[in-house]
Formats: sequence, C-alpha cells, structure tokens
Amino acid sequence: MIIQTFPTMFLFPAAEPHMELCQWWRHIVVFLLNAWIPSCFAQTTPPAHSSPTPTPQTAEGPETLKFRLSGFPRKHNEGRIEVFYKGEWGTICDDDFSLANAHVLCRQLGFVSATGWAHSAKYGKGTGKIWLDNVQCSGSERSVSVCKSRGWGNSDCTHDEDAGVICKDERLPGYVDSNVLVDENKVEEVRLRPVFTIATKRMPVTEGVVEVKNKDGWAQICDNGWTPKNSRVVCGMMGFPHEKKVNKNFYKLYAERQKNHFLVHSVACLGTEVHLAACPLEFNYGNATESCPGGMPAVVSCVPGPLYAQSTAMRKKLKMQSTVRLKGGAKYGEGRVEVLKGSEWGTICDDRWNLLSASVVCRELGFGSAKEALTGARMGQGLGPIYMNEVQCTGHERSLWNCRYKNITTEDCKHTEDASLRCNVPYMGYEKTVRILGGRSRYEGRVEVLRTETNGTLRWGLICGEGWGTEEAMVVCRQLGLGYANHGLQETWYWDSSNVTEMVMSGVKCTGDEMSLSQCQHHRTVNCQKAAARFSAGVICSETASDLVLNAPLVQQTTYIEDRPLHMLYCAAEEDCLSKSAAKANWPYGHRRLLRFSSQIHNIGRADFRPKAGRHSWVWHACHGHYHSMDIFTHYDLMSANGTKVAEGHKASFCLEDTDCDEGVSKRYECANFGEQGITVGCWDLYRHDIDCQWIDITDVKPGNYILQVVINPNYEVAESDFTNNAMKCNCKYDGHRIWVHNCHIGDAFSEEAEKKFEKYPGQFNNQIS
Repeated sequence: MIIQTFPTMFLFPAAEPHMELCQWWRHIVVFLLNAWIPSCFAQTTPPAHSSPTPTPQTAEGPETLKFRLSGFPRKHNEGRIEVFYKGEWGTICDDDFSLANAHVLCRQLGFVSATGWAHSAKYGKGTGKIWLDNVQCSGSERSVSVCKSRGWGNSDCTHDEDAGVICKDERLPGYVDSNVLVDENKVEEVRLRPVFTIATKRMPVTEGVVEVKNKDGWAQICDNGWTPKNSRVVCGMMGFPHEKKVNKNFYKLYAERQKNHFLVHSVACLGTEVHLAACPLEFNYGNATESCPGGMPAVVSCVPGPLYAQSTAMRKKLKMQSTVRLKGGAKYGEGRVEVLKGSEWGTICDDRWNLLSASVVCRELGFGSAKEALTGARMGQGLGPIYMNEVQCTGHERSLWNCRYKNITTEDCKHTEDASLRCNVPYMGYEKTVRILGGRSRYEGRVEVLRTETNGTLRWGLICGEGWGTEEAMVVCRQLGLGYANHGLQETWYWDSSNVTEMVMSGVKCTGDEMSLSQCQHHRTVNCQKAAARFSAGVICSETASDLVLNAPLVQQTTYIEDRPLHMLYCAAEEDCLSKSAAKANWPYGHRRLLRFSSQIHNIGRADFRPKAGRHSWVWHACHGHYHSMDIFTHYDLMSANGTKVAEGHKASFCLEDTDCDEGVSKRYECANFGEQGITVGCWDLYRHDIDCQWIDITDVKPGNYILQVVINPNYEVAESDFTNNAMKCNCKYDGHRIWVHNCHIGDAFSEEAEKKFEKYPGQFNNQIS
C-alpha cells in the first residue's frame, strides 16, 4: 500500500513564553512591512573602556548588538564572527578565546550551541574594527557583552587573529531571521488535500482543500471572504508560481458530505506574503464545526511551473527564455541569482536583499515564494559584472527587472556579496524511492532503490556499479536533499551492512541535471557483469563544493605562437604533450609549432578543490620535478567552427597548488616537498604560458578560423557546485604565421543567442610567431 503524502510547510512555536508577545509583534512587522526589528534577545552595550585586564561588560547603554558569520570557505553555521557596534561591523580577536565564548556567540546568532571555534583568521581576515579582545565567558551568559574582556575597541590584535565559530546546525526555538521564512504561533503546518481520485495519484498535488494543522490535528479554513490573493500565497508556499480559478460546485457537494473542522474563519492576505501565517488571520475559538455559516472549506488550484507541468504540451507552453537564473545550488529552486543584461549574465548585490525580492525571482523561474533570502555569496561567487544593488520589490512584479534598484558603482559591491536564495518547490516524493545505507554518516553509503515487481509489490535493491560516476551521484544526493556529490563509487564492499543483496538496476547513465534516478537512462533488464553486492554503486555527498573557473581574459592576453626546437622538447615528448606526428620527426632537428597561453584557475566555490586520488597514488614527474595528483585536469583543444578537433589537443595533468589568493585569504597548498595539493577557496593556481606543456601542438594545423577551448575537470573527477562554467572558448584566426585570438569567455557567460553568434564578433590582433 502506498501512502499519499501531501505538501507541507513546517512552522514552530516560539521559544520562551515570556517573550511571546515581543516575538509575535516582531513577526508581524517583518512580514507585513518588510522592516528589520532588533531581536528580543539583543543586548545593549556600554561605551568602550580601555583596560589591560578583562573586566565584565554590563548590558546597559543605547547600543544594540548584531552578529553575523562571514568569510569562506564556510557553511551557513560557521564562519568569522563579526559584531555590529556603534554603527560599524568589526571582528573579535582570538586571544583567550574558548568554546565557552563560542557557545554564547552561537546562541546570539540563533543556534542552540557551538561545536567548535577557529583561530588565526581561518575564515579569512576581516576589515574595520576589532571590537573585542581577551573575551572570557563562562558559557552561560545571554550576551558576549556581559563577558569579561579588555573593553569595546581596546585590542592589541591584527586581523590575522580574527576568531571564528562553528555552531551546531540547530536553531533556537523561536529564533527569527527576517531573511528566512519563520513561523507563527497559531499555525504549524499547511497542506493541500486532494479530493479527486485522479489527483490523489499525481505528483505534485496542484489542487485541493487548504488545511492547517494545530495541536488537535488537521482543520479547514472557512472560505467566506476568500480571495485570489489568499490562493496566491498558498500556491507560493506549495511551490507554485500562480493560482487559478476553482470549480467550486463539486467541492460544495463534497463539503456537504463531510464533517468539517474550521480552525480559521477569516484570512486577509495581500498576495505578497511568503506564508499564510504572515497574513492577518482570525481564529475560531467556539464551535469549530459551525463557524463558517453559508460557507465551505477553502479550495485552491495552482499552476505548476515548467519543471513540474504534468504534460509535455504544458511544459512547452510554460517554458520561455528567462532573464534570470540560479547558479551553484545543489537542488532545483536554490542558487546564486544571476540576471541577463544585453547578452551577458551578471550577479546582484545583497544590500537590502529580502524575501519579497527573492520571491519575485522564484515565481519568475516557475517556483513558489521564497523561503530564504541569502547574503554573502552563500551559493558561491559569480563572475563578470554585478548589475543590481539595493533591489526593492513589492512582491507583485513579474520580473526582477521591474523592481526598484540601484546601478552598481565600483565601490559598492564585490562578488563576495552576491545574493542567493532558496525557493519553495513542489513536493514530489522522490526521496521515498532511494536510500543510502552503511556509511559513517547520513551523507554516504551504498545506494538502494525501491522497485515495483510485476505482481505490484515493492522491494529494495542495489544498483550495478559499472559505469557509475559523479553525474549519477549528483542525482542521488539531490534526490535525498544531501547537497552535492563528492564521489560516485563503483565498489561498496566496506559498506555492506544491509540484507539487500540483489541488483535491480544497471546501466544507469545520468546527465547530472535529473531530479530523480528514475529520469536517468538505464537498462530495461538488469545486465551487470559484476553482480555481487560488493560491486554495487555508492555515493558520498557534501553540503558544500568547490567551483573552478578559468580566467578567460588572461588566456586572451597571453596567447601566442612559438616555434620550439625539438632538442628542447624531450621532456615534453616524455610527458605526451606533443601531437603524434612528433614521433616521426627527425629528432633532435626541426621544430614544433606551439600555441601557448597562461591558465589561471580560480576556486570561487564554498569548499577547497582537492584531488580525488590520495597521496599514495600521485605520480612523480621527473621532468617537472613534482607530483601530479590528477592525470587529466584540463583538456586543451583547437576545433573547427562545427566542433571538430583540428589539433590532437592535450590532456594536461597538473600539480595543484595556491599560486596566489584574494586579500585576506591564506595559501594552504603547495607542490614542493611532496606537499598537500589543492586550490583553496579564494585562491588560484597559475600555469604560466612559458612553462613546459602549457600549449597545444598546432604543427599540423592549416590556416583558418578555429575555436580554442579549455575545459577544467573534464571528467567530473572532483565535485563542483557548477560544472557549466568549466569550459572556456575563444575565437582564433590563424594565417599560417600569426594568430588572432578574441572573445575569450566562459561557456555560460552569455545568452544562447550570443553564444551561437560569438565566432562572428570582430577580433583583436594578439601575437605573432616568436
């Protein structure tokens, strides 16, 4: 028997009874007026005192403290601790810092407690004031302002000593963040209950009776005075962008045969709210079965977005070219917000970014209202221009471009302030058909899928590991809501902890974009050469991932041709960096014609890029004098306009290290002396144009117009939050003596129309033969 589950939105009661009134009014102001009101938990602080000895700080004075987590790489519950005092953000020094301090700070950030802390600017160096030093808390204080310290603004530290905290990923009951969907104390859950028989068997549920949950169970809302604005709010909660009219005749007959329990008898939404609980509600405290005279339960019908339309015709009708997109998210309906201006994509700054503006983006993309408006590049940093700042939407706009905003000046924003969001998406029940078991945590394990037998019974089975890789693991991690795919494993003998031993699925091939494994290609009947359970597929998921991108302008600036004598290319031949025709050359006489350029690879994600292979399997390259941790890290290719390779290309292996970093970020990886390899978030690895093998051998290429393409991490060996920005393309014109390179750009930086026409753009002269 399959139990139908309805879409729900969870809400939690306030934490402390004595603060309920304060929290309630704050919720109302935040939701209805879109204004920030200081938390009821906020503490006031006294003027700064200079004292070499730690002294207790009192909670008196006009100042209100605010706290935030900053820096990278980090998750949402960790980072450099920053405090807002006297109108300025500043940091806290790590001198005398302890877990007790972190407990107090995490509670002020809205988390239940701390699990650790970090010293020496692990999350990068902050800027501005260092507000506190030698902080000594016992751990039970309500505010860091009452802990002992040297006094506000009195410090002998530098930003190299900025402290960070790691908080337990559990919110304090009743905690309110105006940019995160929060709860009200009268409604705990909302759902659409389908009535039609056919509707109960379809996912997602788009039409039904609106029901709310309280301590007594599920109850209905009286439809007296019910408006399309109310329906719009409910549909947004359920993950749908729009509402439509309902044929009430059937539902009226249905309601007359049911015993209804009306908890809410009046709702008056404006249509811009992100949750029904944000609307003015009147609750019934009398006879719940008779509190809707002449009315019936409220019924809502929603229009699904293109991804969730139930017919191909509807999907085509709803699908359109959008001027906004989401990048870097692990799931559909979340990511960094990017907008199209002219033909180039760019980001928006997070100043004044809120749920109203985020909801406009969500609905424009075919999702529901927003449940989180995220700041501080929480979904990774973007590239290119930043188009908008201080976006202010009313909530009724059809496009983000219709909202009020300011144009960016060079001083306004950096990509560390890119705005992102999470939308309400329709509940599809995908997580019920797959599970992972046997791992050390819920983020890893052997993959098992639920299959329907010919007799209609359900059973769990394994997936054949042959051909299983990162793309398939991406789908499983997304389907289970576990973030990004770290690894796709073809053997899982070390996780054999289940009595499920039979292979029920094989030949799985995904693109990585699917919402469920059932949408991937696979064999109709199981065909697995290694059918033992130890060879079943497994995954390791992660909450964060790296994101590598090539510096396209640098490629354009540094490209040139060199005729290099063969007697200088013995090492390159050994490293397989030349075309096959080089083997037939008259060594050591003659030369090879090389297309040279620099590669600067940035990590703009939220986790360090680390090679998949362990140190024990790294290969020593005597010619280069270091270990290579990845056999194929980049593909260098020269192609004709139709995509045919005209040069054999070069599959370059790298030693990965931090050549340089953004301001405030410290290097962590270095190739020398068998050091750890990788690329830190905010750092880049530079392979200069003049080092060995940094080229494409074009000796056999005839004059013509070509495309230079560089692809990073081409085999998806290492997890990234976004693989669409791993390719870079340039137009090339080669006349047999000189080369012109122009319009170098990341593969997804321009619109589809511009990408199709990019080879026709006028070029610029680069370098001739050296």
